[in-house]
Amino acid sequence: MGAMKSGGQGSVYKGKRIGEIISAIKIIPTPIYSESKDDKNFLSFQNEVEKLKKVNEDANPNVVTILNHGITESGNFPFIEMEYIEGPDLAELLRPPHDPIFTIEESLKVARHLSNALAHCHIVEVKHGDLKSNNVKFNTHTGNYILLDFGLSVMSDEQRRTSFRQAGAIEFMAPEQHKGQLSFESEVYSFGIILFELLCGTVPFALTDNGEAARNTVMVGHLDSLPPNLLSLRQQHLPERWTQLIKEQEMQVPQWLISMIYKCLEKQPANRFSNGMELHEHITRNSMIAAGNIAWGADRIAKLEKENEDWRKEKESLLKELEQATAAGKDTGDGVTTTKKSLVNWKNLLLLVLTGTVAWLAVSNAKQQNLLADVRTVKDSVAITPGVYSPSEEETFQLKKAASFMMNGRMEDARSIYKTLALQEIPEAMHEYGNLTLLNANDKKNCAEGFNYLEKSLARGYTPAKRIVGMLYAFGGDTTALKQLGYYGCDFQYDIPRGAKLLMEAALEGDIAAAKLVDELQGKFSNPAVTR
Repeated sequence: MGAMKSGGQGSVYKGKRIGEIISAIKIIPTPIYSESKDDKNFLSFQNEVEKLKKVNEDANPNVVTILNHGITESGNFPFIEMEYIEGPDLAELLRPPHDPIFTIEESLKVARHLSNALAHCHIVEVKHGDLKSNNVKFNTHTGNYILLDFGLSVMSDEQRRTSFRQAGAIEFMAPEQHKGQLSFESEVYSFGIILFELLCGTVPFALTDNGEAARNTVMVGHLDSLPPNLLSLRQQHLPERWTQLIKEQEMQVPQWLISMIYKCLEKQPANRFSNGMELHEHITRNSMIAAGNIAWGADRIAKLEKENEDWRKEKESLLKELEQATAAGKDTGDGVTTTKKSLVNWKNLLLLVLTGTVAWLAVSNAKQQNLLADVRTVKDSVAITPGVYSPSEEETFQLKKAASFMMNGRMEDARSIYKTLALQEIPEAMHEYGNLTLLNANDKKNCAEGFNYLEKSLARGYTPAKRIVGMLYAFGGDTTALKQLGYYGCDFQYDIPRGAKLLMEAALEGDIAAAKLVDELQGKFSNPAVTR
């Protein structure tokens, strides 16, 4: 049905199968003259195609489907036939009439979808070979971002080297690719370039023209130069049509995302994420935390310090409760109770959370270093019993389905399932539905409904609900922090002591995100330079 694009890696044509199935056919520009073991190009093509088949053994919403492969009757060129994806690619979405940069939210969606595609490929030992922004398409029918054009994945190493030297997308190539090497880490590097481009409107080392000198300049940049400041470039490319408020919000790029991109762009492959699986796991974990769970940093800890005077008023009643719990412990025979030993550490850490006191700094360094280990043992001697609920097989299936929708950016579909299950008072569903309702809420009814469901889940002892509610109480007076987390339209009660207590309980019950706060608090307050 005609050519779609062509280049050094081959040409892509739009095709039509019998019926109404439209496809895209990639023709590799390296002829195969003999379909036998004597032709090394044929053997290489066959071997790589066998690997490629594994990509589609399990369907993935972010990877194009391979329909067929073979050798053309005319010219003996190998080809791959893939499903045709209707929609623009990332490069087109960065050009007018679209904005020159992506929003943070959409960039995170691309990161989740593209890392999911890479993980899917890498787990079956397939390297895409040509990861760049115009090989990732937005599917207008599904709303997913799709990795396509696996042409280079079926080339031999020598064919790839020749192709890259002639017309490779040099702006997206890892330093080692200029030496003819391609690894999973190389594709992690290209992934970092794509995310950098979406957030900044330009790649770190842009190609000014297709001349040899310009290509060499880009290559040297990848080999020797540090990538430019991401936030400075983003500031320069903010769309004029955005309001000042939106511009301010869109400059609040999560620090974990910036750090992740720079890690992807490390010169040495060993310093990057090792493969798509590790990258996707990192993005998934941090995205879920940032989507309303918790995002703690030095500025958050500074906020805790500033509220020192307010917290002090609440300290006495809380410590009294702890002393009563200590007295209730059982004697171990050495004159000190087991519960008391643990609660002493619990009390000390809670003292840090609630008052910012420097008294704890007087203890030995060894005790400071062992603080977290001691606190984590509290759960062995202090009964903290989360609510127990065992969902039915059908409910479990629906919960997994909703979680899958969230992973793929289909938030409204996930919210619909969670709402149905929340009405049945399933703790996990009440927590997820309540949190999704609060995120970006724009009216007070949504705020009340969302928080009500979180409180219900909390009442059932659901640990993640403790983390969310604790975070909302702890930051109820910090609208900037809450907006950065996605809580725009609601007013939350400001209750530092209760928030801190809930976060600590969640940490003791094994919640990783809550434990992260504990870790950072220990690091912050073990610094002798900290003053009240």
